[in-house]
Amino acid sequence: MLLPWQTAVVREVIDETYTVRRFIFEVPGVDIFDFIPGQFVTLDLPIHERTSKRMRSYTIASAPDGNRFELVVVLLEHGSGSHWLFENAAVGTEISFRGPQGHFVLPDTFEREICFICTGTGVAPFRSMVEHIVKNKIPIPAIHLVFGTRYAKDILYHEEFLRLEKEIPHFHYHVTLSRETDTGWKGDIGYVHPIYSRICAEGKKDMEFYLCGWRFMINETRAKLAELGYPKERVHLELYD
Repeated sequence: MLLPWQTAVVREVIDETYTVRRFIFEVPGVDIFDFIPGQFVTLDLPIHERTSKRMRSYTIASAPDGNRFELVVVLLEHGSGSHWLFENAAVGTEISFRGPQGHFVLPDTFEREICFICTGTGVAPFRSMVEHIVKNKIPIPAIHLVFGTRYAKDILYHEEFLRLEKEIPHFHYHVTLSRETDTGWKGDIGYVHPIYSRICAEGKKDMEFYLCGWRFMINETRAKLAELGYPKERVHLELYD
């Protein structure tokens, strides 16, 4: 059964990078907007006459926090939805939405280490999950966040994750850049595959994997993890078309 439509009001807009914005929404009239980290909402944007062509879904990038939730949106060259949000969604803008929905969520308890692997705004569900785990002091052996993007200027929530890595002993943050040419960058260069392969080679066989991002990255990662001996039941995914 479809969830009813609700209204969300933009309360804050933050330029995260030169092409990515964070939109913080509030749901008026309710004390709690309840969702499970990893779920998404669907916005009804005034970009087309046909209802089906107005729908745009975005994974929530924040942990449950009262009646607020955050979306992180990249401005796509031919993306009518993202262009509308960038050009029209300001503080006070009301937008109809439906949700939360989705089954890309964590288990209730953690018996194994978790490895999150993502590219671009695919970091959104993992930011929500990590925030939730840390905020609620949920016991977990370890969390590895492997984040891949093109350039240093494209890294999302970078300072936040760096701070968490210093504060939380079992949180490990790995960034790799596929096209960075700035010699000032001291981190990894290339794609995500050598990074999680290195983690696995360190004896991390008892792990659970969560993948989010573009289809090509996810398909290659699934194949690589199978080669490394991880059963498909340990690999969970959310892909972008």
